Amino acid sequence: MTSFELAQLVKHLLDEKKAENIIVIDLVNKGTIVDYMVIATGTSSRQVNALADYVSQDLKQRGCPVAVEGIPQCDWALIDAGDVLVHIFKPESRLFYNLEKMWGSKEPVDEVSQVLPL
Repeated sequence: MTSFELAQLVKHLLDEKKAENIIVIDLVNKGTIVDYMVIATGTSSRQVNALADYVSQDLKQRGCPVAVEGIPQCDWALIDAGDVLVHIFKPESRLFYNLEKMWGSKEPVDEVSQVLPL
């Protein structure tokens, strides 16, 4: 599976479980250690935990090496899937970290198959 396909799969999985404001930021050839960053919002700590668990378990079943951070507090979860980083935030944490602005992203895209260029 390519990093693009992996990012699209993650976006689909998050959308399937009702994550909000899902975006994919294209970092290919931008000098970063990952190709794509997926950012999503969960409405509560419980949903952040459930989303992180669902995505990480699905990726593991597909043979992708996955590391997860931030689960005990569940204000934010990070899934490192190699060439794709997944950030799942509660709304207030997403506003605080504002990763979209840091990476120069545009507004979130509704279409699951779209990837946002920087």
